[in-house]
Amino acid sequence: MTDRVPAEVFPPGEFLRDELEARNWTQTEFAEIIERPTRLVNEVIAGKRGVTPETASEFAAALGTSAQFWMNLESSYQLSKISPALERISRTANLRERFPVREMLKRGWIEGSENVEVVEQRVLNFFNVKSVEDEVRFSHAARRNHEEEISTIQLAWLFRVRQLASALSVPQYSKKLLQAALGDLEALMTEPEEIRHVPTILHEAGVRFVIVEPVPRSEIEGVCFWIDNNKAPVIGLTLRYGRIDNFWFNLRHEIEHVLNGDGKSGVIIDDTELLSGSVDQSDEERVANEAAANFCVPSQNLTDFIGRLDPMYSKKNLIGFARLMQRHPGIVVGQLQKRTGRWELFRNYQVDVRQFIVQSSLADGYGKSAPALE
Repeated sequence: MTDRVPAEVFPPGEFLRDELEARNWTQTEFAEIIERPTRLVNEVIAGKRGVTPETASEFAAALGTSAQFWMNLESSYQLSKISPALERISRTANLRERFPVREMLKRGWIEGSENVEVVEQRVLNFFNVKSVEDEVRFSHAARRNHEEEISTIQLAWLFRVRQLASALSVPQYSKKLLQAALGDLEALMTEPEEIRHVPTILHEAGVRFVIVEPVPRSEIEGVCFWIDNNKAPVIGLTLRYGRIDNFWFNLRHEIEHVLNGDGKSGVIIDDTELLSGSVDQSDEERVANEAAANFCVPSQNLTDFIGRLDPMYSKKNLIGFARLMQRHPGIVVGQLQKRTGRWELFRNYQVDVRQFIVQSSLADGYGKSAPALE
């Protein structure tokens, strides 16, 4: 007999059975030849016992092969038994390297399964792609306005916003109604709890407003895009910083994008750097930032306030100015900090408003869950 390489992987015992049959040897007879118990030969042939270096040497001596041949058969067979598990491991690792699967499962954006193929298909369906290697694309070319690519983590958040927004039933969008709604929104800016009315006001103007808690490392503040053939505007916020000043600034920023028709040719993702002005901005971002800042506190009024008091600000001055502007003091503080660079000023007034807006909105996160959607 000469060494051979099998095309398929079989237990070494099957090869041993063939060799014994070719020689008309019984298992008992072969056991006597190699001076081993018949039970050992029987168990090897039945696949209940593996081939060891010692038995490989004995088989080789009796059958005219090499011990390495029998060890190779054993190794190949053992590896074949674990290869499906290795494939699952590789497939799972590839999927999780490409997509934020753990967070998507944790947030309920996709349903879990012990079958990696099922999980993989659910992830692909979520991102509307056919394979893990396919490029993930939104309805338009998503972009950040300072030349950085959109990460898959950010895209996951975007897709979730679109899922929820698409599930909303709202009237036809009216720019005229949204412009008029600014006055209604402004009337809510004195008390934190009044923020709960924001979703209703935007709904009446035909704007789909959703809140999705950010995915870790996504660094997104908000987004503006359009669905239904650019007829229906969507505003999505993360509430990454839940302070009252951040909320009103970010909301008004995205509303300005909607009023100007921004986001129709490419989804606009606004992150912290962009909204803070620490990076180069496009014209549409400068316009949106100016509108947001002026909405929080009229620019000239803030300039006059700073001119009179800088650098000596008091609680009494702040409260009086906020009352005059019909704004919550925390909103004034946010703009005062930005304008002066003194981030330590009156931080206790920058109250968290997540509890008020999340409960009245279609929201995902912050203790409120929305169902997985196709």
